[in-house]
Amino acid sequence: MKFSFAEPFMIGWADFLMTLSNNRRGESMGKLKLQNRVAVITGGSRGIGRGIGLAMAREGAHILFSYVSNKEAAEKTKREIRSFGVDCLAVKSNACKKEDVKSMQKKAKKQFGKINILVNNAGTTGSGIPLRKMPTAEWDRVIEADLKSVFLNSKNFIPLMETEAVGKIINISSELSIKGRANASHYCAAKGGINSLTRCLALELAPGILVNAIAPGPIETDMLLSHKEPGHVDKEKDIPLKRLGSVEEVAATAILLASDDGNFYCGQCLSPNGGAVFI
Repeated sequence: MKFSFAEPFMIGWADFLMTLSNNRRGESMGKLKLQNRVAVITGGSRGIGRGIGLAMAREGAHILFSYVSNKEAAEKTKREIRSFGVDCLAVKSNACKKEDVKSMQKKAKKQFGKINILVNNAGTTGSGIPLRKMPTAEWDRVIEADLKSVFLNSKNFIPLMETEAVGKIINISSELSIKGRANASHYCAAKGGINSLTRCLALELAPGILVNAIAPGPIETDMLLSHKEPGHVDKEKDIPLKRLGSVEEVAATAILLASDDGNFYCGQCLSPNGGAVFI
């Protein structure tokens, strides 16, 4: 909505400030950016996945999210999402297990029929181990959780995706997919694989479905803050902006890509990272 300098005096300061507040929340004349769209989010009970779910619900989207084990956190997140007046399902599902993903897809189809948005967020960081000492089982575990999960969920949910209104797939990568990190080859390789998979899927699915990635920098989540290495959090803050990013800052990027504002993004990797790496 556009305003003239005279407009505040015409409608009154209180109404004017209320209109600005509504616009900041993504409302324009009462219309939300994701009104009545359906979003599926893997790993949505906490951290970045939870933040994206809440932000999308605030913009009017119905949400189905998966979780692996923490039912209490999942139920809490479900209640928070429903507080925005939208529908929400929390499904216990391991994003890298084929049968779990198929089961979740059937539940989404039964509840919603079609979906509009898929956020491939589920994953793990893995243990910090030099490659020469890394057990094969640890390598496989991280590749499955971070990369195979994106393959499985994309494969199963693409057939449910609405294309009359452009469908959106958003893959959560990492800034470490660009700059790498010692003792994290499994994680960096998986996230680099997500970037390549994003570009391939973008070419396969456009223009009906637009596929993009978000590669966050150091974000203040329970996973990062619980890191046991001394001084780890301070090291993560040693970037140009001198702070950790917030989950809300990543969620804002997801809203951009998921909404009509992101309809000219295709095969891109957006990185809210505070200058940790330049892409």
